[in-house]
Amino acid sequence: MKKILFSFILIFYLIFILSGTVFGATPKLVTKLNDAFEDIEGWIIKISTPAAAVAVCSGALMRKFSFGDEEKMRIGKKLITGSLFSYAFILAADLVLSAIQSLIS
Repeated sequence: MKKILFSFILIFYLIFILSGTVFGATPKLVTKLNDAFEDIEGWIIKISTPAAAVAVCSGALMRKFSFGDEEKMRIGKKLITGSLFSYAFILAADLVLSAIQSLIS
């Protein structure tokens, strides 16, 4: 009984693998997920630019109006550097994903 069940599962699995490779078909679910991830990536890029600008401006204003308070100056500097590094990381991730996608296509 186990051998019959195992062979049935193996044949069923091979049919799915061969149907994708022989006919070059991409399932609709995979296509929808790829499109959704590309949309999410675009939204992140569109949202991160103004968010980084607001964070840098907030840090600069915090440093400008600290009136000599060392803690506020340190927090403002951390805010500026952190936002610039995170924005650079997002742009670098987008660059890497674009390079991988161009190599695959």
